[in-house]
Amino acid sequence: MDKHNFLHLVSSIGIFMVLLLALFLVTVKTKHRLSNYLLACFLFINAIDALKFLQREFPVNYINLEMFRGSIVYLVSASFYLYVLSVCYANFRLKPKHVLHTIPFVAYNLYLMWGIYFVDRAAKIQFINGMNDMPLMQFFYFLFEFLFQVYFIASFLVIKKSETVYLENYTNPNISALNALYKITILYYALHFIVLIRWLVTFIFGWGKVEIRDWIVCLDGFAFLFCTCWYLFVALNNPEFFRGVNADLKPITEEAPKQKISPLLVEEKNKQIEFLKDFMREKEPYLDSSLTIQDLSEQVKMPVKDLSALINLYMDKHFFDFVNEYRIEKAMQILKDPSQKELTVLEILYQVGFNSKSSFNTSFKKYTGKTPTDFRKQAL
Repeated sequence: MDKHNFLHLVSSIGIFMVLLLALFLVTVKTKHRLSNYLLACFLFINAIDALKFLQREFPVNYINLEMFRGSIVYLVSASFYLYVLSVCYANFRLKPKHVLHTIPFVAYNLYLMWGIYFVDRAAKIQFINGMNDMPLMQFFYFLFEFLFQVYFIASFLVIKKSETVYLENYTNPNISALNALYKITILYYALHFIVLIRWLVTFIFGWGKVEIRDWIVCLDGFAFLFCTCWYLFVALNNPEFFRGVNADLKPITEEAPKQKISPLLVEEKNKQIEFLKDFMREKEPYLDSSLTIQDLSEQVKMPVKDLSALINLYMDKHFFDFVNEYRIEKAMQILKDPSQKELTVLEILYQVGFNSKSSFNTSFKKYTGKTPTDFRKQAL
């Protein structure tokens, strides 16, 4: 099998898998419809862009269609960024302002109207032959790369911020979904580097080094299939995606007022910390698996910002870790109790406030250095 047939096969399989996953995301019944639609849109745009791998030569009979297909890459980065926003923020909604993300795509197509869409075939071919030397076309090439970098960095910042806010305000977050989103973003960026190498080879050596460029294209096609498999893997292993945080919430370091450390302040905070610890031990609010920092603030009659600052800044713990420590201690008491040895680990984790076996096992081992099963064996 030569490289052209290999590229054709790999690309065909990859495009089919992407379109199949996009169809699944659009049709599946779930409460996360917007996230699914945006991911489906991102995958569909990538599938259209990947059609170039099935071409051995420029389709001169469909110039307008091919040039429009090439312009759709200006929507790839923006669609991925909107998808990240929809996953990370529970109250994210598409608004008229998001249409601004399509401006580069629209501007590029307006440029093509002048040089491609509304001229005769001879003028189209003349434009195509000389467009790589046109300053405006070079500007659009650099614009695409600039936008990609901006959207990529913005996506990582959004993921990082949402993870911080989630740990500061919620318990039992599905952090594995956020980690999967990190991995998807990294794979997407790695694929883009292969595209950059292909562009650099063409820019430095021109179209004369077709052999080198063709092998890079083959690698590009294989990477496209690899990323597609990752999307499938994530979709199958994380059916309940990260539920997201409120977009209005900010990390406590941005919200908490700057206070000068003084003996009086330290004494006041120590009293509040002791009060909070006593409340957690006596009232056991952590047994509620859906407990949030807003819920706890109402119970202890303390403003949310003050409570968040007390836990995250003065106790130097995430709300997630703070609450789960009490859950683990409660679980340890049950595991050591001979009268409750008939309870399974699954029953215990639900009883103490966890709603995920993986989250319970991770937290338990982090706190005790042992798995719940090993701890019980040694305790009884």
